[in-house]
Amino acid sequence: MTDKHYQISDLIYLMARLRDPDTGCPWDIKQSYSGIVPHTLEEAYEVAAAIEQGDFDNLREELGDLLFQVIFYTQMASEEGRFDFNDVLVALINKLVTRHPHVFPEGRLHGKQRSPADLPSEQMIKDNWESRKERDRRAKGHKKRLSNIPLALPALSRAQKLQRRAANHGFDWENISQVVDKIDEEAEELKAAILAGENNAIEDELGDLIFVCVNLARHAGLDAEAALRRANGKFESRFETMEALCEARGQLFDSLGMDEKNALWDEAKRIEKQ
Repeated sequence: MTDKHYQISDLIYLMARLRDPDTGCPWDIKQSYSGIVPHTLEEAYEVAAAIEQGDFDNLREELGDLLFQVIFYTQMASEEGRFDFNDVLVALINKLVTRHPHVFPEGRLHGKQRSPADLPSEQMIKDNWESRKERDRRAKGHKKRLSNIPLALPALSRAQKLQRRAANHGFDWENISQVVDKIDEEAEELKAAILAGENNAIEDELGDLIFVCVNLARHAGLDAEAALRRANGKFESRFETMEALCEARGQLFDSLGMDEKNALWDEAKRIEKQ
């Protein structure tokens, strides 16, 4: 039997029932903060996938799964007397109110609203946001400018955050053409390392090239992680088209030579464009 009138308090209650040491779920009871981190990351990626696919029915479900992760962490913290869901909510709202003075000029959630004519520019809002985040980091004892960027982030996302943080402190390329030139330079260095057969140097130079490509994405106003996910999807789709073409023609894909496979790839690209 389903109920369409549940509240967030019901979800918190459900989580407490699952974690009850006597009558709860054995799997949920034995979990720890670090133990469910992989599940949290997986759920976040599934949210991103649903958005990229435009599958909003699935997005509703995936957002619920992601919210459940938040409830899971707060339940464990509540059991230990650290904080509960309401504490998380209060901290979040206070932070967002503080970082949006152009929306909450009195510094209160329910204070008066600013006139639309008085709103600052988007760039001023962005600069203010970053400066407040910087003050918050320093207040928490993070004195190094690149500190507090999570190591657990995917490498492309972390590279982009590192670059953006450095750019906020004046360390950045002046324009996108300089980044393109740097890509050419790094590609040449990678070629030299490959010719020399030095594995450590190849890894270093390949990393440098990827890092600069992330810079290119940032200067183009793109998200590097999303761009690579899109490329992955495109490759997967074309490869599946190649397989379908083989099957329709009674051919065995693995028995084809590389020239034949390349021809199939080109055909799959043409079909994709059509």
